[in-house]
Amino acid sequence: MTDRDEALHEVRVDVWLWAARFFKTRSLAKQAVGGGKVELNGGPCKAARPVRAGDRLVVRRGEETMEVEVLGVSERRGPAPEAQTLYRESESSRAAREAARAQRRLAPPPRPSGRPGKHDRAELRRLKEGGPGAE
Repeated sequence: MTDRDEALHEVRVDVWLWAARFFKTRSLAKQAVGGGKVELNGGPCKAARPVRAGDRLVVRRGEETMEVEVLGVSERRGPAPEAQTLYRESESSRAAREAARAQRRLAPPPRPSGRPGKHDRAELRRLKEGGPGAE
């Protein structure tokens, strides 16, 4: 085993998140770790903290929360199918994400805030009067 192989038994958490395609750039991964959006083995971590196979991560991106187990480490960002072999998501996490996705789909769309603009007023006028373009 070479020194490089031994070094790949662990890798920085921000690099691993980028290589596993949780974040588009390493900078975004580093910001998420620094902002407390990532937990390693049940506790907070810093971007330089090493990740090894067998570690558990909780990653929050927007409204999604994923609980994953690290299966492998990589410093290289490869294709998506290769990146998916680096981790396994827990069943409870997958079920919770699917339930939240279904809930968001059923929720009413957000209402615009503020006063109607020029185009909005014209559309409202057409709807009230039943003029051209009204259905």
